[in-house]
Parts: sequence; structure tokens; C-alpha cells
Amino acid sequence: MSVFLRRSCGAALAYAVATQGAFAELSANDVWSDWQSYFTSMGYTIIGDETTAGDVTTISNMTLSLAFPEEDGQFQMVMPEMTLTENGDGTVTIGVPESFPMDVTGQAEDEEFAATVTYSHSQLNMVVSGTSEDMTYDYTADKLGVKLDSIEVDGEPLPSEVFDINFEANDLSGSSRMQIGENRDVSQTFNAADLIYDLSFQDPESGENGLINGQLDQLAFEGHNVIPLDFDLSNPEAFYEAGFAFDGIFTYASGSTDLSGTSEGQAFSMNSTSEGGRFAASIDAERIVYDIDQNSTNLAVTTAGLPFPIELSMAKAGLNFEFPIQQSDEVQPFGFGLNLTDFTMSDVLWGIFDPAGALPRDPATIALDSTGTAKVLMNIFDPEIDVESDEAPGELHSLKINELLVSLVGAKLTGDGDFAFDNSNTEAFDGLPSPSGVANLQLVGANQLIDTLIGMGIISDNDALGARMMMGLMAVPGEEPDTLNSTIEFTEDGQILANGQRIK
Repeated sequence: MSVFLRRSCGAALAYAVATQGAFAELSANDVWSDWQSYFTSMGYTIIGDETTAGDVTTISNMTLSLAFPEEDGQFQMVMPEMTLTENGDGTVTIGVPESFPMDVTGQAEDEEFAATVTYSHSQLNMVVSGTSEDMTYDYTADKLGVKLDSIEVDGEPLPSEVFDINFEANDLSGSSRMQIGENRDVSQTFNAADLIYDLSFQDPESGENGLINGQLDQLAFEGHNVIPLDFDLSNPEAFYEAGFAFDGIFTYASGSTDLSGTSEGQAFSMNSTSEGGRFAASIDAERIVYDIDQNSTNLAVTTAGLPFPIELSMAKAGLNFEFPIQQSDEVQPFGFGLNLTDFTMSDVLWGIFDPAGALPRDPATIALDSTGTAKVLMNIFDPEIDVESDEAPGELHSLKINELLVSLVGAKLTGDGDFAFDNSNTEAFDGLPSPSGVANLQLVGANQLIDTLIGMGIISDNDALGARMMMGLMAVPGEEPDTLNSTIEFTEDGQILANGQRIK
């Protein structure tokens, strides 16, 4: 099933783009012809029974199918009915029944799959305007819903409790503009009051099960696609080489998720809430970029093995990265960042290892901002790539640490650094490229933390002595009390210096 889902995700994306919407004469035939041209250009076969009565064109049994290479099977989806109504003002209204099943079938490796998904809506209004080469889909709806009704594997139906999915979005509005030139350019916006989701599963052999339900409020999306006019969707490498590109940003005002189930005979549950966040992404043939933020996150976990919940919270959690993905002889830039701000946990959890409250319980923060350059040695979109190969996927050529911050239990480490790497010399550092450059570090509160840990019995006096000797070797006292400064230098001839003193 994993192969089928991976291969069919492109079809779901393409269908979502096509069902989104400047003023000119537009006919029902223009819209239907564009759908056929669009999907055919991606390697799909699209057919349907077309009838026209007055201003209404009805497409019955619209079937979308895609054949993958022989060993990977095929995908097929059937929509029972769609109407295209010419409104007399140069626009076309797309209509679908308020509730109808969509049949999805597929084959992957030695397994055949069939699923029935029920699509439902309330007061959906979708209007297409523009010209045959510049169409805008505008839509509103009180509700849109998608529910998995049944799954069959090799002709055998799975019990309903094995896998169930239900999504519902309320008070929606959106627009999608498709402009056809050298490529198909798609600009989209989307808003919804909320998105409610329920997922459940149960392993019929082990009895392990899980239930996930949650809600996102005040969703918004804005993005842009470049879709080539002719490419093979079943070949990811050709898909991107033909010019496919996407960038977009998704935001929400608040969210909550509840998860429960059993694993290895033990019950567990988890609840998480947040006060909004954002997810931005961009991908093309050269680079992939992600930027994720979440605000005021709270997490509570309960397991059968503990008599109390594990409660955690963070004021902000963020992750961002930008990586090159195309094989090249040229060195290319990359970036990576992480931000966990004001992390706290409940006093009950603190009490497990610090019942006397000896350690400071101030919020903890971990932050990293780094950039660098690398050479990519293999194209990740190449279908022939050997994912189990021991060959390195790339070479690291430089790394710059713009910010490093680790602040917790009364101690704080800060620093920055700038390094270059010699990939022709892998002997000096046990197979790793030889670095050259300088790191500047400052550690505040380390001695006080060591004293506290000794008093708690977590470390011994001998352990503390060894740690202090190491700090004395690597650092020098700063101007402020309990402050250590360190400048670590890696030279091109393989030496390592700490504050000017050679340690390797």
C-alpha cells in the first residue's frame, strides 16, 4: 500500500489544483477540454461520458488513470458525475452532487487495492471565469467532507475498524488562477474557519490500535505552482527537470490534537494544543526549503507505566532548512536552523530527578542558526538511486554557525564558528573531511551547576574533578563570575588549538 500511496499523491495534488478559479467568454467545452489537456499532459488517461442539454454539459463516470512502470502497478480514480453550466455571462459553474462515492483502485508490487471514498459538501459554489488560456476558479462552501468508506486488498474487504479516515472543513472560500503559456502557472488562495479530522486504525493480528482526532482553526493558504505542459508524473526526475516548482505558506490561528491507543498491550494517550503556527515550503529541481513555526505549544502524555501525566510546554518551536537536491559539480549553499524557546515541564516531572528543587527551573531555550556550502553527489529524484548504498550523498565544503544558544538548569552556552572542509584529506579525522576554522564559545554557570549536581548525588567528586580539568584545558576564565571563554581553532595542517594552546 505504501507504494500505491506514494505514487498516487501526485494525482491527488493535480486533482486539488484542477478543482480550484478575468472576465471573458468561457464555454463548458473550454473547461472540460482544459481538464483533459491538463491531465493528459501529465501522463494520465482521462475519459468520461459527455452529454449536453441546453446550457448544461454533464460528464458521467469521469475516470482518471495512470500506469506506472510494470513493477509499480497503476492508479485509477472514478468520479460518478460532474456538471458544467454556462451562465450566459461568459462564466461556467461546476457542479457535483452533495454526496457521492469516488472509487480508487490501484496496484503496487503484488497487491491490488480498491477503496471507496465519500465526498460531501454543503452549498458548494464553484465558478470558472476568464479565457481558455487564463481561467480563474472561485469557490465557496459551507462544508466540504471526505470520508473513507471501505478498503479491499486483493479482493478481500478489510474490517472497518482496521483503518478509518474522516476530514471536514467548514466555511471555505478560495481562488485558483491557471495561466497557460510556456508552462501552466497556478496561483492559489484558500481560507477555512476550521478543519476537523479523525483517523483510527487497528492491527487485526496484534490488537494494537490508535485514534487521532483534532482541529485546526482559521486556516489560510497562499501559494504558486509552475506545472510543465508536458511531462511524465510517474517519473519524478523528469517531473522536476521539466520545470515543476512550488512555493506556498499555510497558517492557522490555533490547533488541538488528541491521540490514544494501545501499544505492546499498554494504553497511552496524548493531548497537544497550540496558539497557531505557519508552514512554508518551496521546491523545484534545484532546492528544497522548509520553514515551520508553532506558538505556545502544550503537550500532555499519559502512559500505563506512569501514575501521572507528562506535561511539557514551549513558547515557540521552529525548524527551517534549505538544501540543494540536484547533483552538480558546483558547490552550492545550504542552511539549517532550530529554535525551541522557553521550554518548561511540570513540577511533577521535575520531581522525579530533582525532588528538593535544587536545580533552577527557569524556561530552557535551544537555538541554532547555521549556513554553509556543499556539493551534491547524487540526484535524489533519480528512480535508479540506491538508497542503501554506502556512498556518501554529498560533500561538506564549509559550515558557518551564526548563532548557538543552549540555556537550561542555570547554565548557558553561546557561540559562533566558521569552518572550511578539505574533502581530499580524510585521514586526519578518521574518514571525515579535514576542517579548518575557528569556533568562539562562552559558558556561564557551569561550576555552579556542577556543585549542584554533586549535592544532588547525580555526579561524584571525581567526575566533577575530571569535568573541571577538561574545562580548564579548553577554556579560560571570563570577566564575569563563573564564566568561561574558549576559542577553538582547527588549522589546515591538522592541529587543534584551544585559546592558542595546542591540544592535537
